[in-house]
Amino acid sequence: MGKPLFSLTLLTSLTLASCSTILNNLPGVYTVDVQQGNMIDQSMIDQIRPNMNKRQVLYIMGSPMTTDAFHQNRWDYIYSNQPGGEARMQKKITLFFDNDRVVGFQGDFKPSALPVIKESPETTVDLPPREIEKTLWEKITGLFGIDSSTESDSVNSEPKSERGINNPDTPMN
Repeated sequence: MGKPLFSLTLLTSLTLASCSTILNNLPGVYTVDVQQGNMIDQSMIDQIRPNMNKRQVLYIMGSPMTTDAFHQNRWDYIYSNQPGGEARMQKKITLFFDNDRVVGFQGDFKPSALPVIKESPETTVDLPPREIEKTLWEKITGLFGIDSSTESDSVNSEPKSERGINNPDTPMN
């Protein structure tokens, strides 16, 4: 009775131990990509310059993954990616501050020696001038046959001599 029970226990423990290996290698089984931390790339590191204040670093890098209560002048950024159950890739960078200014950093990235040239994704488009539509008042008066814009334009378009202004031949009332 002891030998079959031992064999069954051994077989069960080996089967359970190999479940994760078997399930991970089955075709068609979907495994989730696991991303944790702050996404860090080289373009972000290239924008960091000495003497930047903490607010500028927050704008570029985001909030740090860990801040130490004992080291207020040290920010740690950690990014971990495990695509589809494969081996985990981890990147880390630590920024050091003195008087709220960047004095250095260390980690898996190196700053670029080239100047930062960040092209703007925004474009400028010149629009052609549009014809200004009539105002609401001009539309209403146009319905009744009173077109104030043509009357005022016709009065103003006449030469002053024809309207009787500064014309000696026109009698004054």
